Amino acid sequence: MPAAIAHYWAQADAISHLVAIMLVLMSLLSWATILFKAWSFWRIRQAAKQLPKFWQYPSFADAIDMLRLRDQERVFLPLAERSVALTQSGPSALQSHSSRVEKINHVLRHALNDVTVKLESGLSVLASIGATAPFVGLLGTVWGIYHAMSTVAIGGGVQIDQIIGPVGEALIMTALGLVVAIPAVLAYNALNRVNRITFAELDTFAYDLRVFFSHEDHELR
Repeated sequence: MPAAIAHYWAQADAISHLVAIMLVLMSLLSWATILFKAWSFWRIRQAAKQLPKFWQYPSFADAIDMLRLRDQERVFLPLAERSVALTQSGPSALQSHSSRVEKINHVLRHALNDVTVKLESGLSVLASIGATAPFVGLLGTVWGIYHAMSTVAIGGGVQIDQIIGPVGEALIMTALGLVVAIPAVLAYNALNRVNRITFAELDTFAYDLRVFFSHEDHELR
């Protein structure tokens, strides 16, 4: 198999080489993103398992210390830290006319936006590769067929040994485009599902924090 690929590579022209290199680079970027996001999401899921225990600690300080230890990806921790920071700092000029609940909502909303951007980073890369790789492979296929037709036209007759190389090159480009696209699409769908679960947990955690800190007479211990 490697010898056959090397043979087709030697027969291919510059455009076919460029298409093949693009597909290889897209595959490397896709797999690097998949592995990085999979590791990151695994750690996020481990941290999410600790959320039910968060409210069982005797004090909020102990609970947030546990979260600092467990939430290594800092997905749930920023919501708690920013809420604590708000209660421990004086209000700004713009916040002086806002109620405690409005201030907490503002802080949690911005924390959720930041975490959402973090969770969705890299997914657009997988979506783009999954959507474009088949078309890049199709470009190589079309060019390979054109190459075969040009060879026939120059030779003045149809000979199998003249067209088998370019046609084989076209089929390889088609297969390579699919090999690049399929893992990217499957990983994008799987990571999106994990994202939806994490977003639901973040919403629940943010709501619990809002209820906890919305009481004016609540003190942290």
